[in-house]
Amino acid sequence: MTMRWAIAVLAIAATGCTNAMEREAEMTPTPLGGAVAVLKTATGAEVGRAIASETAGGVRIAIDGVNMPPGSHGVHVHTIGRCDGPDFTTAGGHWNPTAMQHGTRNSAGPHAGDLPNLMVGTDGRGSLAMSLPAGTMAGLLDADGSAFVVHAGPDDLKTDPAGNSGARIACGMFVAS
Repeated sequence: MTMRWAIAVLAIAATGCTNAMEREAEMTPTPLGGAVAVLKTATGAEVGRAIASETAGGVRIAIDGVNMPPGSHGVHVHTIGRCDGPDFTTAGGHWNPTAMQHGTRNSAGPHAGDLPNLMVGTDGRGSLAMSLPAGTMAGLLDADGSAFVVHAGPDDLKTDPAGNSGARIACGMFVAS
């Protein structure tokens, strides 16, 4: 039994999942592999990673943040794989191949790259994992790539185009792993 399989089995048992095979299929990356975005501030300080993997249910994004400002932060996949500081506007808008509006609380949404808010504790750490059903690894790693952006404030999950989540404080370009 490989370590990855053992971890998946333990995760399934811990969550009380009643259909272990369905859960394992959802968690298992396809042969396309994955991608990693190293998140950095405008000054170049590394503040975490976003890891993407394609699953049967879309693209799974897992974020591990460190040394971030405490509080709630909007986090999104953006359309262009560029992270030029200081404001990271080169990352473009939210990843939206299905032409929806922003937010899970918006009846005309969400964008493919919309995630829940990242909660960062007083220790500067935060983590989040979610599947994005409208995404594919091929779309994430298209010709101009994609980026992962952390915003200064919380996302209201409904206001188009970015949920009023404020300035972009960290960014990382997805690179195939």
